[in-house]
Amino acid sequence: MVTAAATSALKFVDGRAGDLSSWTRTIFDFGETAWREYQSADWYVDRLRKEGFSVEVGSGGMPTAFCAHWTNKAGTTGKAPTIGMYGEYDAVPGNCQDAATQKRPRPGLSAHAGGHTDPHSGLGIASLGGLLATKAAMERHGIAGTLRFTGEPAEKVRGSKPIHAAKGYYDGVCGMISFHPFYMLPLCNTVRWDTHCGAAYSMIYRFLCEEPERWGLSDGAPIPQSHSAVRAPGANDALMLMYLASKALRDSMLPHQGGWSISEAILTAGQATADNLPAGMAEIQYMMRVPTLAMAEQITAVLDRNAEHAAAMSGCRVERHFVSKSRPGLANHAMAQITWDALNVVGAPHWGDGARSIAREIQANVGIDPMRDPFIDACEQLMAPQEAEAILRRDLPPSQTNSTSDDYTDMTWHAPTVRFYVARPALKAPKGFAYPGWVMNALGGIPETIDPMVTCAAKTVALSALRLLEDSGARKQARDEFIERTGGGVGGSKWIAPLCDYEPPINFRWPEYVTTARGREWWIPTAA
Repeated sequence: MVTAAATSALKFVDGRAGDLSSWTRTIFDFGETAWREYQSADWYVDRLRKEGFSVEVGSGGMPTAFCAHWTNKAGTTGKAPTIGMYGEYDAVPGNCQDAATQKRPRPGLSAHAGGHTDPHSGLGIASLGGLLATKAAMERHGIAGTLRFTGEPAEKVRGSKPIHAAKGYYDGVCGMISFHPFYMLPLCNTVRWDTHCGAAYSMIYRFLCEEPERWGLSDGAPIPQSHSAVRAPGANDALMLMYLASKALRDSMLPHQGGWSISEAILTAGQATADNLPAGMAEIQYMMRVPTLAMAEQITAVLDRNAEHAAAMSGCRVERHFVSKSRPGLANHAMAQITWDALNVVGAPHWGDGARSIAREIQANVGIDPMRDPFIDACEQLMAPQEAEAILRRDLPPSQTNSTSDDYTDMTWHAPTVRFYVARPALKAPKGFAYPGWVMNALGGIPETIDPMVTCAAKTVALSALRLLEDSGARKQARDEFIERTGGGVGGSKWIAPLCDYEPPINFRWPEYVTTARGREWWIPTAA
């Protein structure tokens, strides 16, 4: 049954569709990457305060995180429920695509700058739209409750949520609503059922060559001042040894299906001029996505050994700094059913003539014949959670209970949580053809193509939240299931405690925008 409050929320989203579209494009154009989302976070904080929320800035010790609250007492004498939602807004380095039908970076930037791939620009604004629609309906219909909205930076490195979880930001929530744009079948316009995302560890190995003159000496005498004198290989060599040794791990230790992966990124290197001086510091980051914590620990042990040997061979010492340690996800069928019911009321997104014309223009620009119906059919269809689950399980061994990766999983151990997907625009392709990466990125920024996803998701978030606020029976069912699955709730016999035993990794040389005499640009300067 669609309640009066739900009807009000749906009308609210339609009435603010222009704002949601403009806001999505704003965050898209910021294109800020992990731990450096300064403009994006400031924009959210300012918007939330204008909408009547109290906002804690820098929540959990993370400068680009926040936590917002709004409460409607509505004359209640008992404890009103708290519903949680969140926004993400980090982009990805090297994906600076303009909201255009051809490949080009955003104005004034190089292709190496940050850009939205998933896109988190639409993710965050869709959740914000659902939040504001819920608030409006609560005010109009006198519904008691509290809304909590967290700003979650650095999702691409699974950054903020393990930290927020460890610091209590998800505690006391009756239901957490997690939305993500669709990016892979069968998770298109559906809700996760049993197989939630897995565990992930990410760490930075820092190699430091502090006494290069003493490397290789047996008598302890200092080396002569000569360009031909022997010195330690240094930190760059340590990094390369680490990279090559761990590449063998990646190629042999991990299977190539089942949602496992390990990848690396070089953060800093060199730290010396083009002289014969060895590099004093180099850093390499690893991210692993695996089904279980035991696998994460096993891989970490191998990486640790590789790092120690690489350091010893090159005259360095090594430090390991964690970026993320996140838990595998926990299912909640009651929450999934609440949001699946909401998604059925809202319906799948639909792309109109304007969006189809843009899609055909892109197809022509990449050299294929424009199609009458250019969008993948599944993008405009709902799929039942159990059907999606069955398809997802086809390629997984029965023993594997988690697959792929996203850090919403840390929320699932503190509150009943739902994870749902709404289709982002994706294009059909002729047999044997693959679209270049810029196409999906561009579609995520063009209003005609991304807005249908944003409004559909915002409505689904709002209806899910209102169901939890208005239906105490549904709320109890979700809570009872959470208690059962955790063996008693937070701290229960089957509960996994937060793994975060590190400080927010905000002081590393993460890629970011800088201001120079040339103006504001990406840290890799824009070519003339």
